[in-house]
Amino acid sequence: MKALVCKEFASTDKLVVEEMPAPVAGDGEILIDVKAAGINFPDVLMVQGNYQIKPELPFVPGTEGAGVVAAVGAGVKNFKLGDRVIFNAMLGSFATQCVCPAVSALPMPDALSFEQGAGFSITYGTSYYALKQRANLQPGETVLVLGAAGGVGVTAIQIAKAMGAKVIAAASTEEKLDFAEQVGADMRINYSTENLKQRLKELTDGKGVDVIYDPVGGDYTEQAYRSIAWYGRYLVIGFASGPIPKLPLNLPLLKCGDIIGVFWGSWAMRDPKAAQQNFLELLQMIEQGKFAPITTEVYDLDNSAEAFRCISERRARGKVILRM
Repeated sequence: MKALVCKEFASTDKLVVEEMPAPVAGDGEILIDVKAAGINFPDVLMVQGNYQIKPELPFVPGTEGAGVVAAVGAGVKNFKLGDRVIFNAMLGSFATQCVCPAVSALPMPDALSFEQGAGFSITYGTSYYALKQRANLQPGETVLVLGAAGGVGVTAIQIAKAMGAKVIAAASTEEKLDFAEQVGADMRINYSTENLKQRLKELTDGKGVDVIYDPVGGDYTEQAYRSIAWYGRYLVIGFASGPIPKLPLNLPLLKCGDIIGVFWGSWAMRDPKAAQQNFLELLQMIEQGKFAPITTEVYDLDNSAEAFRCISERRARGKVILRM
């Protein structure tokens, strides 16, 4: 099989495409002919050796994708050869074939392309878990999405709108904000040219935002939190800007505000039934036409270096996909 291989913890430019032996499906596993795979910011961190999980070298990165079942291991009853699937794997999706536990795969609706399916599970799974289980988002509430045009930002906008919320998109360029509005944002803030705290006060008539969805971190976290509503919830999604912010704890005290961690992958392993139910609800939303997965950044496997630069430099609009 053809695979993207990490031989040293370094820049993603050091990844190489080469031939490797195909994996074999073990008990409870399925072998998938991968058609497309999604790139996420944690993949960049893992290749650099900066993620919570540090695989043994060499390894094939990639934690999600979509494809066709090529073989089933002993005990697998819910999939058969030829089934189209969306899957999660700890590693290995940046290859033409990948093995994953059958419980970590979902039947892929006919209405979705492989590119759409490949970018579905982690970003949509993260955002729905964050807004549903962690924030308990209610219809009519206001959600601020930082990094609104990025992979998880776009899904947060779409899901929050599907749940009946109003969405304020915040991003660094007018082009990104145009894109955020196209996918459903009601209001916009360019935090490169506008004062984030002041604009949030103006847009909410002084009330503040009920939920802050923050995959960016850095300098904008405190500004955003200073504009949180009474009983507001701040969701810690990630730190795409690099620096991990330090928030003065008097701020949550003054607004009775919450600071809520969101680690979807760990939660999904601890409560797989609830995670599966979330996916079924998300797929139902798609079937009802409430939103559709967006794939604007698609690269061939041989052009993976440019795909990783797109996500590392935060140029992506929506999800970055590798096509096999």
